[in-house]
Amino acid sequence: QVQLVESGGGLVQAGGSLRLSCAASGRSFSTYAMVWFRQAPGRERERVAAISGSGKNTYYATSVKGRFTISRDDPKNTMYLKMNSLRPEDTAVYYCASRTVPITAPQASEYTYWGQGTQVTVSA
Repeated sequence: QVQLVESGGGLVQAGGSLRLSCAASGRSFSTYAMVWFRQAPGRERERVAAISGSGKNTYYATSVKGRFTISRDDPKNTMYLKMNSLRPEDTAVYYCASRTVPITAPQASEYTYWGQGTQVTVSA
């Protein structure tokens, strides 16, 4: 059974940092593109960062560029999102997802496997 499990969310003050993890199990994700989406109440799901299967290509939303870093550790079958200089507007449920090809895609519908989400709350 394929599973993605996020961890590392929590409550942090503005300006603080968190590192989210996405642990995959059930198969190797080493060649799959992976992504972080987030969804705040009343808002659409937003692609935050993505990383290709090779790890050589990354994408960041304009709102997080320079503050967030996506990475992957294939031997551990785990992806990370390091979030620095957090702002109240970063508050959301963060989801990791994967598709079964190496190239990332912008739409959530392009991703096959999803985690259950982890809450990130940034207080002012």
